[in-house]
Amino acid sequence: MRREDASILVVDDEFSVRDSLCGWFRKDGFKVETAENATEALRKLQEGSWDIVLLDIKMPGMDGLELQQRIHEIDPDVITVMITAYASVESAVQALKQGAFDYITKPIDPDELSHLVRKALDQRHLKTENVQLRQKIDQLSQFGEIVGDSSQMQKVLELVRSVAETDATVLIRGESGTGKELIAQAIHANSHRRYFPIVPVNCGALSESLLESELFGHEKGAFTGAVYRRKGKLEMSNGGTLFLDEVGSISLKTQVELLRVLETKEFTRLGGTKPTRVDFRVICATNQNLEKTVEEGQFREDLYYRLNVFSIYLPPLRERRQDIPQLAQHFLRKYALQMNKNFTEINPEAMDMLVRHEWPGNIRELANAVERALVVGRPPSVRPGDLPLQISSRSDSIPTDSLAAMEKAHIQRILERTGWNITRAAETLKIDRVTLYNKIKKYDLRK
Repeated sequence: MRREDASILVVDDEFSVRDSLCGWFRKDGFKVETAENATEALRKLQEGSWDIVLLDIKMPGMDGLELQQRIHEIDPDVITVMITAYASVESAVQALKQGAFDYITKPIDPDELSHLVRKALDQRHLKTENVQLRQKIDQLSQFGEIVGDSSQMQKVLELVRSVAETDATVLIRGESGTGKELIAQAIHANSHRRYFPIVPVNCGALSESLLESELFGHEKGAFTGAVYRRKGKLEMSNGGTLFLDEVGSISLKTQVELLRVLETKEFTRLGGTKPTRVDFRVICATNQNLEKTVEEGQFREDLYYRLNVFSIYLPPLRERRQDIPQLAQHFLRKYALQMNKNFTEINPEAMDMLVRHEWPGNIRELANAVERALVVGRPPSVRPGDLPLQISSRSDSIPTDSLAAMEKAHIQRILERTGWNITRAAETLKIDRVTLYNKIKKYDLRK
């Protein structure tokens, strides 16, 4: 969410506090309004929508705790941040239990407040993304953008259906670029936790100290540079799903701490003393052979068994070549729309090259290849010369008759699945009815 799109309502009975906060936020580019009491705040909440409400706990009449409850009755999605004096921190803690995002103490530090607001907006954006993902899956299909009708992918989707309804920990295995995060999102989006966020953590991209801070969060002053209190991903995923990508990269020290959290459902922020209870599901992904890393002493055996409750293997693209035409057409439509270019097809020779390629980078490499072709090519068709050189120069691994056999089998399977409903089959294949009729005639397909 961009700052200029974010709206903040400041509720405080002190004019000096309202005036200072209003000036800080406007200087930072936020849209901001103020209210000096609960009555005015409730009126503004009913007249418009707000991303964040900052409210003082101690106010004449209706206090901040009661106002917070009324705010969430009006708009359950609005984020509330409490303003409190040191003497009323206990009330702020009560507000957290009632659903406040966080609290800040007077006198207010502008830098600490700015960071707190950014974090609150990040969480709101994360929730919005998950709602959008759920809506997309509801509108398009049960599994969103997961593309593939091969027997391998149908088996994967059957496993996703089975495990999504449970709270079992899932370990997704597969080479880089095979779509492990998309599978994790599908599991979460079809689970009872789908209305809470799925929080991704790229374990392979962070050092040990940074990963600990990212997971557990930290208190102000926990280490040099910790000038504010920060929630970690464990806390942000409460109620939802924690997605640990490249889990095999976690250090042994952090593995011990993660195992303790999984066993106790509690953690303590860095520099903190009080444990925080959490309730989240864990989905992990790895491109490593974890059994081998366990044997080599690089991964704890007890953590491995804790994570490997339910395993899903994602095959590399070269093992499901019959999905390549459908995937390529999917990316063609996606990038053509983004670039506002009128590409409608990949010509047969170029498609043959895509199917023949070994795809060491898997789906990610295919997506990049199609995107590049649309950048350099001319509508309406992608041609062989538009493809990256490594694809067009190494395309002789599969006989042409095998490619035709793949396409024939794929079309036959879709026709049978749709009961030979030409309109539905064409929609599934992402081609028009005339093209489908021509292919039925070409391959002499029959009921």
